Amino acid sequence: MNEFEIIDHYFKNSTPHRSDVKLGIGDDGAIVRPPKNQWLVVATDTLVSGVHFFPHAPAKAIGHKALAVNLSDLAAMGADPAWATMSLTIPNINESWLNEFSEGFSALAKQYHVNLVGGDLTRGPLSITVHVIGFIPKNGILRRDRAQIGDDIFVSGTLGDAGAALQNIHHAPDFLLQRLNYPSPQIALGKNLRKIAHAVIDISDGLIADLGHILRQSKVGATIEIDQLPLSEALKSLSPTLDATELALTAGDDYELCFTVPPQNTTNKILKKFHCTRIGRIEQQSGLRLKKKDKTPYQLKNKTGFQHFI
Repeated sequence: MNEFEIIDHYFKNSTPHRSDVKLGIGDDGAIVRPPKNQWLVVATDTLVSGVHFFPHAPAKAIGHKALAVNLSDLAAMGADPAWATMSLTIPNINESWLNEFSEGFSALAKQYHVNLVGGDLTRGPLSITVHVIGFIPKNGILRRDRAQIGDDIFVSGTLGDAGAALQNIHHAPDFLLQRLNYPSPQIALGKNLRKIAHAVIDISDGLIADLGHILRQSKVGATIEIDQLPLSEALKSLSPTLDATELALTAGDDYELCFTVPPQNTTNKILKKFHCTRIGRIEQQSGLRLKKKDKTPYQLKNKTGFQHFI
C-alpha cells in the first residue's frame, strides 16, 4: 500500500462532506467557500510521539486528540468548526494502527461536522499536525486581550484530571484516563460565551500558564481562590498520593475553557448549563495571586505549566 492508497482508503471519505467544500482531498489544494459576513478562524497544533502522547498510546485516542486539541482552540475563539487539513508522519505502514487512528479522528470530525479537505503523508518519526478552520460572526469574536478589571474568572468542567492520569498512568481511574485520551472540546460553550464573556482561553498548558496569557495581553492582574477550584471525585480519590490542588493549577491537557465575565453576567444561565465555576477575579494590580479560604497566600510547590523548551 503506497501513500496515495493510504490516503484514499483511510482519510478521503472518513469525515462529513460539507456543502461549502467545492474540492477536497485529491488535488494540489482544497477549494472551500467561506460564509458571508463571517470571519475565518485558523488554528494549528502538532502532536509528537513521546512529547504529547506516549509512543504506545491507543491509535484511536491519538486520532481523536489530534483533532480535539485544535477544536479546543476554535472553542476559545467562539468559532464554528468547518474544515481541517492534516500532515501525518509515520515510521512505517501499519494498517491496524491507521484504521484505529482514522476511526478516532473521523468520529470526532463527524460529531462537529468537520470536513477533512487535504494534507500530507510522509515517512518519519510519528507526529501529527492538524490545521483547522472555522468561522465566527464579526460581532462575536472572543480574544485573550479583553479582560477587564472587576471581571470574575470562570473555568468549565474540572481541572487536573489529565495531569493526574499522566502521573498515575498505570493505575489511574478510567474517568481520568478518558479525560487524558479523549478530551472534549468545548465548542458549544465557546459559541455561547460570545454573548457574555470578555476574554477566553483554552486550558492546554495548565491554568496558571494559560490564565497568565490573558493577564499579560489584557494588562491586568488577578487573584485565584484555590478552594474554589473544581476537582473531580476521581482526582480527589487519589489524594494524598497526588496533590490535587497543584495539578488543578499547573497540569495541562484538560482542554477546558478559562474565561472572564463582567459582574452583570455572572448569574447567566449559560454558566450553570455548562457546569462553569467561578474561581477568582480580575484586578488592577499586575501579577497573579493565589489565596486560600482564610485569605492567606498559597505557594506553588512545583512548575507553573507546561513549556516545550524548559
